[in-house]
Amino acid sequence: MEFAAEPLIYIIVFVAVLALVEGLYLTVFGKSISLNSRVNRRIEMLDKSAGREQVLEQLRKEMTQHMKSRSIPLYSILATKAQKANIAFSPSQLIMIMALLCLVAFVGLTLGTATDLAVRLVLSIAIGIGAVFVWVNNKAKKRSSMIEEQLPDAVELMVRSLRVGHPFASAVNIVAKEVPDPLGTEMGVIADEAAYGRDIGEALKHMAERLDMQDLRFLAVAVTIQQTAGGNLAEILDGLSKVIRSRFKLFRRVQAITAESKWSGMFLSIFPLLALVAINVIQPGYYDDVKETDVFIPACLAVGAFLVANIFVMRSLVDIKV
Repeated sequence: MEFAAEPLIYIIVFVAVLALVEGLYLTVFGKSISLNSRVNRRIEMLDKSAGREQVLEQLRKEMTQHMKSRSIPLYSILATKAQKANIAFSPSQLIMIMALLCLVAFVGLTLGTATDLAVRLVLSIAIGIGAVFVWVNNKAKKRSSMIEEQLPDAVELMVRSLRVGHPFASAVNIVAKEVPDPLGTEMGVIADEAAYGRDIGEALKHMAERLDMQDLRFLAVAVTIQQTAGGNLAEILDGLSKVIRSRFKLFRRVQAITAESKWSGMFLSIFPLLALVAINVIQPGYYDDVKETDVFIPACLAVGAFLVANIFVMRSLVDIKV
């Protein structure tokens, strides 16, 4: 039985490139960008930096740099995800990393396979850009889920601070000091902006829009209404924390109920590709008799279209809004 190692080499090169992105990120920024750090990044920067203003400027630059670069060709597909993930790399650095990874993938494919130059070029570009997109997307999902999980505790901490007599700005500052990343640094930026004169309701609204998170929008609206109409903010936020916890609990329940359908959809989309790779590895000449027929290319395109359609259909079936 004859084996073809090229499909496996493609997968190995992609995984290696994906690991290289994470390695570069950790090498440049170290543990300061870790999402589950006990001491949030803003406090670490304040300990090392000259002053509060410089830290605020640096963090605001990181938080807005990607959305300002959506006009860059091809980068627009990454801008929104990179913004939610708060990637510390600048857009130009990410583009340079894509180019570097494309080069690394091309070298790996050249050394490990004997495919044509044009095929290697196309695969190298796809691997380099695809690895960065997968990495950024995973970072964005992880960061958003962690903020959603931290938010109820942060709101309850604000409530306790308000009930003992602290103003709301001080309550936000306490959250910024006590809550770990990623929410700790986000609240720290809001506290610093409020200290320099920005309306705290406006700052919360801007953060909610930037992170595209419904619970944060509720918090921003509650604070804005209290500022304009008055009322007991502690009681309002206490009710809000209960609502957020209930929504989070319901969301987790929906995730558990739809988990089987999500994995079924993923399996139905990935299995044909895995079967194709396995067949080519085990018996490289399996499709030789049909490759030269007129219907081979149209059939491949039709199968690919059905696989892509299956991904979107299954995702829409299990995408339940909470």
